[in-house]
Amino acid sequence: MNATSITVPEMTVPEPNWVLPSRGTVAMFCLIAAESAIFTIFVVAYLFYIGKSPTGPQPKDVLEAPIFYSICLLSSSLTIHMAVKALRKGGVRNFGVWWLVTIVLGAAFLYGTVSEWHRLIYREGLTISTNLFGTTYYSLVGLHGSHVIVGLVLLSTVMAFTLLGKVSEEHAERADVLSLYWHFVDAVWVVVFTVVYIIGR
Repeated sequence: MNATSITVPEMTVPEPNWVLPSRGTVAMFCLIAAESAIFTIFVVAYLFYIGKSPTGPQPKDVLEAPIFYSICLLSSSLTIHMAVKALRKGGVRNFGVWWLVTIVLGAAFLYGTVSEWHRLIYREGLTISTNLFGTTYYSLVGLHGSHVIVGLVLLSTVMAFTLLGKVSEEHAERADVLSLYWHFVDAVWVVVFTVVYIIGR
């Protein structure tokens, strides 16, 4: 009796569809990690010195939570996401509209910060040298504000290139890298808002 040989078909294992992130994305994540460490130091300092100012004013006496302007900034994360999404699909015009809305929302938030500082300095008499609260408050909020300014300058530069017709679908990856920075700025504000206007009061 002859043995019958059985042929087992070879199983083909599909190769994983994984692509290395771009150098720009890696560089941005490294920058975000470094900036996160800096913000952590300022947040810890603010929390450490809460209630330790020997003289007034204290946070509960002068701070008013900027709810509207915070909503503006956090909404800009959605608009910049929509902008990048539109550019990936080749919709340069829609990209420009969403990108401009992002700039407007970021500028509105910055205006809110400037208005608050004007009120605190000229009406409440709180400056960076008034007490420990003033020092840590202006340092932390000012650090975030400086990042918003940098972000707005970068966003405005891209907007200018868009108006000149120099932005196309092939630039979607670069726009996405810049959007990571803006998302970081928004995320940091959630922490700053919580620490300054909720925990700190």
